[in-house]
Amino acid sequence: MNTKIIRNLASAIFTCYATLAVSAPPHWSHDEQATWWAIQDTTQNVPLNYPYADCGVGKHQSPIDLATVNINDSKPLNKLAALYDTDTPVFFNSGHGVQVNTSENYTGALMIGEESFPLIQFHFHEPSEHVVGGKNFPAELHYVHINEDGRIIVLAVAIDVGEENAIFETILNNTPHEEGGQNSSSGIQINPAQLLPDLDAANLDYYTIAGSLTTPPCSEGVQWYLLPKVITISAAQLEQLKGFYTNNARAPQGLNGRSLLSTQ
Repeated sequence: MNTKIIRNLASAIFTCYATLAVSAPPHWSHDEQATWWAIQDTTQNVPLNYPYADCGVGKHQSPIDLATVNINDSKPLNKLAALYDTDTPVFFNSGHGVQVNTSENYTGALMIGEESFPLIQFHFHEPSEHVVGGKNFPAELHYVHINEDGRIIVLAVAIDVGEENAIFETILNNTPHEEGGQNSSSGIQINPAQLLPDLDAANLDYYTIAGSLTTPPCSEGVQWYLLPKVITISAAQLEQLKGFYTNNARAPQGLNGRSLLSTQ
């Protein structure tokens, strides 16, 4: 598996049309999410001048309100295993959230049945993006995976306030506060699996639904896996997270006939 090729592919996907455009994608913020679809790139011609159109016209958008969706627990589902290992990552301020990028030679991956999806990065939203009956959790963790054919898998974990989280503290203390800042020389090693809830990582229970990226370009074809247990951070750690970004969460999107599949 050529991880460098996968990372280049991931970069192209998350910057929308980077392979077609000379200029950087247009700026966006969570404050203007209701009109992401209308943001124009004046350097492009139709239809590329609306690079975030999927945010408005997409029918399988994420996140969702979990209390409004039908749950189907009768369909056989693939085994899900988070086979993460220790890494010396890059702590990154993406300009929209606190993010940890795995190293170029990292071998950790999410196994879905017999398919392997390398872990590229994980990041945090405050409050949570997925909600239950309109109510947010204090925060949400997204593990982002992408394989060689460009398919994206996101593993989502809700975060509640409770006991302090040592790994989370390490991430916060090593992430630059300036937008676009990267800390690639800390030498600190962490195992992303240490942020998972108290579940069998080799055989995870989960909910799954087809969706999209929750930030522009809101590309669809993303498969979401939502874990049924939360992790905790302390109230002080939540405030520390807010010191980077707050309200960096997209509102719930329409279901448009989708169901949530469950192993439980």
